[in-house]
Amino acid sequence: MSQAQKSPSTPQYDALIIGAGIAGMYQLYRLRELGMSVRVFEEGSDVGGTWYWNRYPGARFDSESYTYGYSWSKELLEEWDWTEHFSPQPETMRYLDLVARKFDLRKDISFNSRVKSATYDETANCWEIETEKGERARGRFLITAVGVLSATQMPRIPGVEKFKGFSTHTSRWPKAETGFGGKDIGMKGKRVGVIGTGATGVQLLQEAAKEAGHLYVFQLAPEFCAPLRNSKITPEEQKKIKASYPEIFKKCNESNAGFMHSPVMASALQAPPEEREKFFEEIYSRPGFEKWLGNYVDTLIDERANKLMTDFISNKIRSRVKDPVLAEKLVPKNHGFGMRRVPLDTNYYEIYNQDNVTLVDLRDTPIQEVTEKGIKTSDKEYELDIIIYATGFDAVTGSFTRIDITGAGGKKLKDKWANGPRTYLGLGGHDFPNFLTLVGPHNGATFCNIPRCIEQNVEWVTDFMKYMRDHKLTRLEPTVAAEDEWTNHVNESASFQLISKADSWFMGVNINMPEKKRNFLLYAGGSQAYKAKCDEVKAKNYEGFELS
Repeated sequence: MSQAQKSPSTPQYDALIIGAGIAGMYQLYRLRELGMSVRVFEEGSDVGGTWYWNRYPGARFDSESYTYGYSWSKELLEEWDWTEHFSPQPETMRYLDLVARKFDLRKDISFNSRVKSATYDETANCWEIETEKGERARGRFLITAVGVLSATQMPRIPGVEKFKGFSTHTSRWPKAETGFGGKDIGMKGKRVGVIGTGATGVQLLQEAAKEAGHLYVFQLAPEFCAPLRNSKITPEEQKKIKASYPEIFKKCNESNAGFMHSPVMASALQAPPEEREKFFEEIYSRPGFEKWLGNYVDTLIDERANKLMTDFISNKIRSRVKDPVLAEKLVPKNHGFGMRRVPLDTNYYEIYNQDNVTLVDLRDTPIQEVTEKGIKTSDKEYELDIIIYATGFDAVTGSFTRIDITGAGGKKLKDKWANGPRTYLGLGGHDFPNFLTLVGPHNGATFCNIPRCIEQNVEWVTDFMKYMRDHKLTRLEPTVAAEDEWTNHVNESASFQLISKADSWFMGVNINMPEKKRNFLLYAGGSQAYKAKCDEVKAKNYEGFELS
């Protein structure tokens, strides 16, 4: 593949990749197989992406471990043993370290290199990136693997910088001196305040409640949590898993979201009440996302059917919390079950039965400021030793818009997406030639068991690169018509689903970012439909892209 015009001081590559998480690592491996010269730029000091940054206590998969790892190397599948059905973060990092070592990936990765700008050079038909350290590199193609939940969002509360104790955002938890987990920040016996009760907050709070002298939970809004039901993998289960990998991945690839769970093609509304209640109890007792993704098909598209499951889960919450007044504060009233991302828990609700845990409902008493001593709400000041911000991310688009990305004619990606993303296949957009976005907004991998859909993304992009090389093509750019059609299709596919009715990060809504426009950021048509569309585009010689 021809390289961009060389400048004496700037290294030249066939492709630049931003991000060394699961997507960036696999894309590097595949492009190297094509014989391309590739450089990856990673903000962290090691591979891992999400699992590098999120090392807080309790961080773990809510996908079954054996559905999450890479499927493309039989040798890797045989070599690695998952020890739990839902892997904890330190184990996941050990796995990704093995991948990086086994395939010698680190030699092509620049670590501690946050990309601050990426600019398309029209004359040379290539991209130039610059890192915060001043490193520069040029490449014919720019591929982003920046993740959907990686742009950390701190709350906009006055006085955050004043607090004299220890504070951190969950995605910036300090590293342990050894190993791949997080550092013990010394919660034992301390007064700990945690702001946020989404999926991250729930995982962290379960662990913090075991350690803290007193734990104050500052709840922005309650979520419907469901039991994870994790357990160790026995030697017998390990053998069975390894023998079943082809069937496991086939099942994932045939499901709507890349999980081992598919909806039951029957109606909750039409099921006899006793049969329906029995079914709800059965899926509630099983591990993982089955209660969300393996439910009656109409629970996520019909509000009447959804209410049946919402009432069931609400009553489960009430049965797990002894104080009925407190229980009601933990039951969401502004959305139904599954309309927002469902956190999976291990005794989360039970922590509120402990004497050392206090719920502070911020809907009743909002935070006014962070002080030197702690957190001041509208009714009192809570003196704390530690504050942990589980306040989430500028989801999906934030990891793009926080880089100064400039396309053809000086067009800024941030401006293009100011009123919501516009993409073709969630893999790129008009005015940004030779720019491909793995797991970008509107991509089938965004509402999916992400590694399963990452593999589809990476393999499709790799085939595209091979096609470009074999046909001696050096420039690709989605057409306006293709972008319009896909963006309209994404919005239409979401309109039939209840997830578009609730405010959540799926819809670009973050309580800390009122200026962000409400738009559906994912793809809700299902991973099978997405793959079929990508395959069709490929079969028609990458229809929808202008190639030259």
